[in-house]
Amino acid sequence: MDLNPVNAERKRPALTSISAGVVPGLVLVAMIASVAYSARGLSGLTLFSPMILAVVAGMIYSNVLGLPAHAKAGIAFSQKRLLRFAIVLLGFQLTFGQVAGIGLGGVGIVAATLGATFLFTVALGKLIGVEAKLAQLIAAGTSICGASAIVATNIVTDARDEDVTYAVAAITLFGTVAMLGFPLLAPVFGLDQHAFGLWAGASIHEVAQVIGAGFQNGTLAGETATVAKLTRVAMLAPMVIALGLMARRGSSDTSGARPPLPWFVVAFLAVVALNSLIAIPVQVHAAIALAAQVMLTMGLAAMGLQADISQLRSRGLRPLMLAFSAFLFIAVFSLTLVKLV
Repeated sequence: MDLNPVNAERKRPALTSISAGVVPGLVLVAMIASVAYSARGLSGLTLFSPMILAVVAGMIYSNVLGLPAHAKAGIAFSQKRLLRFAIVLLGFQLTFGQVAGIGLGGVGIVAATLGATFLFTVALGKLIGVEAKLAQLIAAGTSICGASAIVATNIVTDARDEDVTYAVAAITLFGTVAMLGFPLLAPVFGLDQHAFGLWAGASIHEVAQVIGAGFQNGTLAGETATVAKLTRVAMLAPMVIALGLMARRGSSDTSGARPPLPWFVVAFLAVVALNSLIAIPVQVHAAIALAAQVMLTMGLAAMGLQADISQLRSRGLRPLMLAFSAFLFIAVFSLTLVKLV
């Protein structure tokens, strides 16, 4: 305990300054997130997750009303600290036993589809002239788990906020198309519930979209799709590690290179292991899942707040073409593997 009144007076303004700098931005981000949750109840918006609606609401707010300067510190805190912690909490949605539940063949389909889609998207992006960082974000969102993967990947790639927003918007568009269209194609391709669940889980972008598409074709299809998708989520960790190693190797200044293994990746894997070893009560699981979703929603609201629509327009149609091509590739590639296996 510091009894020196001079030191106490020095510490108090510092703490007050930090609080005053972060709180206004946090309040604004929380308000945007609340609007997103409320808007989801409106007719026509129930198909979209609060995370996606938060991005849109944040963009509308900042581009119409402007971004208050005193809120920037809290917005940055939401975009970085909250998002990292939310990704760690996603580990509570998965156990190693669930991964084993879809069998070795199913895990192989998910892994092969993820790797092939990521490489295809990055290579095509380079071919058609899409910036490398934006191409990586689109590749991660398509091949792994939508907005969450884009956020996690950006911690390593360090792309512009506008690139993150663009990637989230594109992934949301084509993921929604897949959620609505894939169930209609199951009988066309002769897929039973297990096969359709594998296809949906291995190819549709967002977790919520996978669940929505999977259970439209039956309980078994929904459960298989969910496990396959969560297996993709688990592969987020090694993908981020690989990207970190690539960034470190490609940096001319190795002393200042970003560490190849971000702390949240280690924490994510540790949480999955803990969730596999310890039986956590259902109520606790539900509370953790809600907390993760709220923090992800706030983080994406912060990204929306910092997105400049004029800069998004300047990207042109090439990134959208890339996202569409990646969407087609992952759908066809995964379907081919499901039919062969």
